[in-house]
Amino acid sequence: MNNKKQNASIQMIADYDGDISKLFETDVTGQIPILATRNLVLFPGVVTPILIGRETSLQLINRLKKNPDQFFGVFSQQDPDIDEPSKDDLYEYGVFAKLLRVLEMPGPGNNLTALVQGFGRCQLQAVTKKKPYYAGTVIPMPEQLPADNDKEFKAAVEDLKKSTIEYIQLNDDIADETQYALSNIQNDTIVVDFICSNMPFAVSDKIKMLEANSLMDRIYIALKVLNREIQLLQLKQNIRSKTREDLDEQQKEYFLQQQIKNIKEELGNGDGSPERHELEEKAKSKKWPEEVAEVFYKELDKLDMYNPQSPEYSVQVNYLQNMVNLPWGEYTEDDLRLTRAERILNHDHYGMEKVKERILEYISVLQLRGDLKSPIICLYGPPGVGKTSLGKSIASALNRKYVRMSLGGLHDESEIRGHRRTYVGAMPGRIIKSIQKAGSSNPVFILDEIDKVTQNTINGDPSSALLEVLDPEQNNAFHDNYLDVDYDLSKVMFIATANDLNTIPRPLLDRMEIIEVSGYITEEKIEIAKRHLIPKELENTGLINYHTAIKFNKPSLETIIEQYTRESGVRQLEKQINKALRKMAYEKAVHGSIISPNVTPTIAKDLLGNPPFYRDIYQGNDYAGVVTGLAWTSVGGEILFIETSLSKGKAGKLTLTGNLGDVMKESAVIALEYVKAHVDSLGVDYRIFDQWNIHIHVPEGATPKDGPSAGITIATSIASALTQRKVRKNAAMTGEITLRGKVLPVGGIKEKILAAKRAGITDIVMCKDNRKDIEEIPEKYRTGVEFHYVENVQDVWDFALTDEMVKNPIDLTVKDIETTIDK
Repeated sequence: MNNKKQNASIQMIADYDGDISKLFETDVTGQIPILATRNLVLFPGVVTPILIGRETSLQLINRLKKNPDQFFGVFSQQDPDIDEPSKDDLYEYGVFAKLLRVLEMPGPGNNLTALVQGFGRCQLQAVTKKKPYYAGTVIPMPEQLPADNDKEFKAAVEDLKKSTIEYIQLNDDIADETQYALSNIQNDTIVVDFICSNMPFAVSDKIKMLEANSLMDRIYIALKVLNREIQLLQLKQNIRSKTREDLDEQQKEYFLQQQIKNIKEELGNGDGSPERHELEEKAKSKKWPEEVAEVFYKELDKLDMYNPQSPEYSVQVNYLQNMVNLPWGEYTEDDLRLTRAERILNHDHYGMEKVKERILEYISVLQLRGDLKSPIICLYGPPGVGKTSLGKSIASALNRKYVRMSLGGLHDESEIRGHRRTYVGAMPGRIIKSIQKAGSSNPVFILDEIDKVTQNTINGDPSSALLEVLDPEQNNAFHDNYLDVDYDLSKVMFIATANDLNTIPRPLLDRMEIIEVSGYITEEKIEIAKRHLIPKELENTGLINYHTAIKFNKPSLETIIEQYTRESGVRQLEKQINKALRKMAYEKAVHGSIISPNVTPTIAKDLLGNPPFYRDIYQGNDYAGVVTGLAWTSVGGEILFIETSLSKGKAGKLTLTGNLGDVMKESAVIALEYVKAHVDSLGVDYRIFDQWNIHIHVPEGATPKDGPSAGITIATSIASALTQRKVRKNAAMTGEITLRGKVLPVGGIKEKILAAKRAGITDIVMCKDNRKDIEEIPEKYRTGVEFHYVENVQDVWDFALTDEMVKNPIDLTVKDIETTIDK
């Protein structure tokens, strides 16, 4: 049953002539009908409307309409949500009542409003039936009324009336007619029950008043409740007076929240928002430092000061959620079994011995020490050699989480350190967000393309921000601007990747352990294709079920590598293998079978078309001035031909062609000057430079060429052209020279050796200081090549220039120039 609450409605007092005590004396015992009410407590002598909606209550009202003089009991429910209350769901005390009138209310359903009058109090003994309406056994409860001349009672009633009027004036929800009705009631006993019934007290408070046997006790309880409510209303008025300014809509909402908060605090049950409860629960399991916990709970308390509908509230919640979502002090346990780690690294990647060795060393030290700061490694090398994917293998070998952060094109320092919370849309930096994503404080963290970070922009210097991240002495207290607290990154294994070290600032480079990941040679690419690329692409093209039938033999893979790709890595090789398998998949779809599952070089060309690249091969030593050099490129080693030709001319001019860079041009000038200074050792007349022009050319003019390593090759080419002597057959050379003729060491030795082997070179001349680089190269790559170590250009000429002249040598005889002097 619902109590219809209307501000303008006033419960009325029954007109009763005669002795008022007869209202409280109801001599009814035994079983009577019962009406259960929701949120309504009826007092003796009070007339009130009750909205009837429950079927059992409708049945009762319909019966009472036929016998309006019959008494029934009115008892309030403890829980208003229960539709079929039992005895335990009803309060023990109620009143006898009579039905005065029934009003039919407009609207859907059979809603009725019953006007009932309360009489004496009663106590519920048992509920005897629930159908068709409730009935139960009750006993009347006597009412202790004061004497007519009881001064204490009259004083208490006056105090109650005064407090009630004050309460009505403070409470805007009570209609003004209530105060008017109160002043018109002449009987003090009726006044007390009128106040107890009409004031918007809690049901539990009204039940306490009804349970009081003495009317004086009822007054005291009512006064206690009134005083409490008056204090709350006064508190409300104080809050209003403090915030009596022009308020916008959000401020009004905040004001209401403040009221609720203060009222809850006064009542001792100030509960926070659901977000606060969730954050507190998450915070209980965090292993963060005390200073971090102090900041967190301080910021959590601020949450109660914000209106949940305001932007500041969501900003604060986002900040606190970022704090609790970080894995403070949470670490995954490393798997320190060396054999397992070595097996995983070898299975996932072919070669890369230096990197694998470094990781196994770290695991070994970790086994012995038990705790160690993670190394900060930078893997540099050409694209496509597996630097980034190696990070996943390392994470798997150590049983750690894996996260990757691409730094290519990063131009804002805030991407690393985060934004300060004063900015709209502020968020943590990508370092902190990646740690959140990993879910542990010791992941393997890949900083991809660290050489492509933009430096010194208007948004700060991201490379300088990385100094703190990658410094083992500082990253145990990494400071993110958004969090504004320190976070320990010392257990994170940072692995940076780069293609070019020259673009990395020196201070940043100094903080990392540099490991070169060189390009793969043809032999390594063949193994990688067999072990990884072909199985992967068979699955990608839907031919995995034919993996036993489809075979790429070694010559076919070599053909694809050398004639269809030009790279240090294997990305293009993977694409070419995918292209060949797609052609096979097409044959299977059209013809029902694969025509040529065994791929040979010829079939590979049929599948892939005409090859776009050709490897240079040794061209012999039949021409003077043509010398084979060795060059390093981003896609591996290459052989390089240096051609020198002579033409008659009076100026002795030097011409350089072939798209040469400044360093290579300087090497040519130095080589020529050295030759001019040592013509006697070559048996050449120095006057030749006055009568012959020298032209040095490096073929493939569309390809830019630069670097100092062609110095001895150019010097030998000039010497061969001037002497018309053959260069030693199947020989190649690399090395930088000085004006004194000293040969300096160069890099890229491994790639150059492999290029020489592919071209059929059997003898390689290089600086003696490069001997250490040769010793580091596995024996299988050195087999078939003999190395000749030199200190100066003269040593190079002694080995490279033979005594045999070329066919049809140019006559370079220097003729005397007659000079006529006019006397």
